Amino acid sequence: MTLEELRAIAYGKVNSRQLSKDCYVASVASALLTDKGNVYTGVCIDTACSMGFCAEHAAIAQMITNEESRIVKIVAVGAGGKIYPPCGRCREFIYQINNDNLKAEVLVAEGKAVKLEELLPYRFE
Repeated sequence: MTLEELRAIAYGKVNSRQLSKDCYVASVASALLTDKGNVYTGVCIDTACSMGFCAEHAAIAQMITNEESRIVKIVAVGAGGKIYPPCGRCREFIYQINNDNLKAEVLVAEGKAVKLEELLPYRFE
């Protein structure tokens, strides 16, 4: 599966909406491919008091629920298919879930993918 195919899957999950006066969801969606060939998706949850989480966290939670931890490729997109590189918290989270995830391909811009290790050169170890 290509990163563009993952991007399309993630984009299909973008559905920005307000759940309550304090909570918006799905303005960004993520899709990841595991070393076993499975695809997991997730959406962001944005709350007024910062208790929400990024789309990558939601996709990773789905992956962990299915007893996997090794990411081969990951992408996050928003409205119009805009690509969002993972934030610092997500970068560290991806690494700590499975240290081999440093080799995961991350779509960071239109037509540009890098390994997680390039985005996280100074890891918390």
